[in-house]
Amino acid sequence: MRITALAGGVGGARFLRGLLAAAPDATVTVIGNIGDDMTMHGLRICPDLDTVMYTLGGGIHEEQGWGRTEETFGVADELKAYGVGPDWFTLGDKDIATHLVRTQMLGAGYPLSEVTEALCTRWELPVRLLPSTDERVETHVVVDDAEAPGGRRAVHFQEYWVRMHAPDAHAIVSVGVENAKPAPGVLEAIAEADVIVLPPSNPVVSIGTILDIPGIRRAVADAAAPVVGLSPIVGGGPVRGMADKVLAAVGVEVSAAAVAEHYGADLLDGWLVDAEADAGAVARVQAAGIACRAVPLMMSSPQATQAMAQAALDLAAELAATKAAAAKTATGSAS
Repeated sequence: MRITALAGGVGGARFLRGLLAAAPDATVTVIGNIGDDMTMHGLRICPDLDTVMYTLGGGIHEEQGWGRTEETFGVADELKAYGVGPDWFTLGDKDIATHLVRTQMLGAGYPLSEVTEALCTRWELPVRLLPSTDERVETHVVVDDAEAPGGRRAVHFQEYWVRMHAPDAHAIVSVGVENAKPAPGVLEAIAEADVIVLPPSNPVVSIGTILDIPGIRRAVADAAAPVVGLSPIVGGGPVRGMADKVLAAVGVEVSAAAVAEHYGADLLDGWLVDAEADAGAVARVQAAGIACRAVPLMMSSPQATQAMAQAALDLAAELAATKAAAAKTATGSAS
């Protein structure tokens, strides 16, 4: 079985571990979000790609869900002693090594997709990890600022999330997206998949940014494989992160059903909502033309995460079987 997953950072990476446990013999391709990428201290940083890489490679700080395990911060301490900022985004020493290699390779002319492949070789990943594009696309968020012209300004997503702790947002802007194109292998991974999964990552600034790359949303919508997503909203709020703030910024209700409607029936074939908190949303999602099931959606343990992934695969198999039966019936009627 060939599975293609679109994934953001911590939630997506943790879900992928469950997916690999549920389908150990599958060939898995992960299309990663690059909208969080930024340059700091002259280094190119790709937080979501690195979180997937460290998580699946066994080097993640488990309690945080990001950064390296057993990390040290000697460089950060020296930068602070020199009075060199910013001080709101701390890079660990091991993590800096990753960014140094990436920056050197990019400077030598290698595209991000080849750089990512080289980095993943060191971690012996059980998946193929692809950036959604080789071009530079960065997510910016429009926030209130009394000192800015018009009372608002746009800040990089990392500043919005890490330094500002996600205040109310007025708009989300993908800078550079109009000139981007899918990275090599992305469209092929979508077209050749047997199942396409949208993990419970942020639907606006993670999966949404991936889908905004010209050509990717259309490829997913046109794919022969069933597309199944898992709600990142449980009981009217995000399990983790600031999805409520960015959903509000794009005019979407913060609910499991509304996120499914936001993706749309042209994209989604199936959707999973939390059995305890959102079972009442099933009818609304199905009325929107999307098959929906209520299952436990809290990644409280490896076993629970594996069960979530298995539920997504089971729904995909059900949808594929229904589609095959309908095609057979149509062929029989035509003959």
